[in-house]
Amino acid sequence: MGTIYYGDSGTPIGIEDRALAHLKVAITTKLRRGESFTLSWRHGEDQPRGRSTLWLHPSIPLRFVFDEPETPELSRSWIEDLMRSANSTGGIQLIPEHLDTGPIHTPASQPVQVGVDVQQISSAETKTQPV
Repeated sequence: MGTIYYGDSGTPIGIEDRALAHLKVAITTKLRRGESFTLSWRHGEDQPRGRSTLWLHPSIPLRFVFDEPETPELSRSWIEDLMRSANSTGGIQLIPEHLDTGPIHTPASQPVQVGVDVQQISSAETKTQPV
């Protein structure tokens, strides 16, 4: 069970390590862009019934603490689901992972390059850069 510490609140927020690793990517992406947003989740079985929401702002200190020393393999589709919710009016909704064990389909018209951030790639760039 990982933990988020937000602001000067002494109240830790417990989130399972794998979920927290994915959430960290979505949160840091939004904060790096200087964007404020909400994060909502349902309380766990060990907590009082209900749900909680935090307002996240780039100027408020945030710390992620993981119980496991190794970083889990991340699911691109789960991160994309979290990012889609982050860009909605409701903010990030911590949703369960949908495991997809099938192969990742990449259209021939859309080259995949390792280490390239999500951006438009012109056909001239793909011919000159090593894959």
